[in-house]
Amino acid sequence: MIFLSVTNTINIIFWASLFLIFYSYVGYGILVWVIVKFKSAIVNRSRQESGAIGNRQSDTQLPAVALVVAAYNEEDFIREKIYNTLALDYPKDKLELIFITDGSNDETPAIIGEHPGILLLHQPERKGKVAAMNRAIQHVRSSLVIFCDANTLLNTACVREIVKHYEDPKVGGVAGEKKILQRGKDAAAAAGEGLYWKYESFLKKLDSDLYTTVGAAGELFSVRKSLFEQAPEGTIIEDFVQSLKLVINGYVVRYEPNAYAAEAPSASIKDEMKRKVRICAGAFQAMILLKELFNVFRFPVASFQFVSHRILRWTACPVALILLLISNVLIVAMGGGVFYQVVLVLQALFYIMGITGWIYASRDIRLKAV
Repeated sequence: MIFLSVTNTINIIFWASLFLIFYSYVGYGILVWVIVKFKSAIVNRSRQESGAIGNRQSDTQLPAVALVVAAYNEEDFIREKIYNTLALDYPKDKLELIFITDGSNDETPAIIGEHPGILLLHQPERKGKVAAMNRAIQHVRSSLVIFCDANTLLNTACVREIVKHYEDPKVGGVAGEKKILQRGKDAAAAAGEGLYWKYESFLKKLDSDLYTTVGAAGELFSVRKSLFEQAPEGTIIEDFVQSLKLVINGYVVRYEPNAYAAEAPSASIKDEMKRKVRICAGAFQAMILLKELFNVFRFPVASFQFVSHRILRWTACPVALILLLISNVLIVAMGGGVFYQVVLVLQALFYIMGITGWIYASRDIRLKAV
């Protein structure tokens, strides 16, 4: 009896872990895709399709926009960023350009200062990106603000694609797409990182069509100035927190795939590790700052999206991955059938490929397959 009880418990742990992992990474996307398709079939979308959203507005109709770029010691890339910014397809008299370089001690401020059309904000003390954004917003005159990173390149139609969503008064913010550049020896690393962001973009589009995009990437994020809420200093993933604060305040965040920011992949596995650690730490901080979103009665759809798309990945999945492997090994050791053996082999291959990729990447050898 005790043996049967232990066996049943292990099986429950295995199937619960497998379901949780599948739902978090794949199942949620499938479920939302089905819901969105069903919603599209029964809801009259003629008002949205016949409206101004999606149509190119004339220059006289376009709203004033401020593009805010936070740059810290970017002298090697800042000229390319400036030229990319000046090439944006938007009326020059309606586009404020604000570059903030607080704490930079290289030539970044001097290079930006060569361009009189750009408002340069600089102070010697560095307080971090959050403080820079909070300071920059005080100099914005336009009703709409777009934040982007100094190491990204925007597509020329980016601003036009973003502002069209603001004709809907329910829209408080717009998230752009992040793309990974594939250049030379970085192609292998970029392929993996790029594949992840393509899938994330797919999920963001589904989330936006269902109700709201669940968080924005700081590479390209827009907000109505009147709704900008200064994040507390020390906020780690401020873009994510600020975008979901809009949802808490009754607005939605739209996703615009035709507005994108392209950047190079992480320079090394150590840099990627630092980025992942930062995101993980920020995720747990964000759960505290955004605790209102756990109220399913107040935010039924947004809470479902927040937990399914983000929280499960951050909290439950790491534990489920460990439990799945341990329970799988125990089941096979106790004579589990072919299915359990196949799953164990697949898990082993998964971790072997991951470890192999890590070993080679740490030696600056990029293998696209792993």
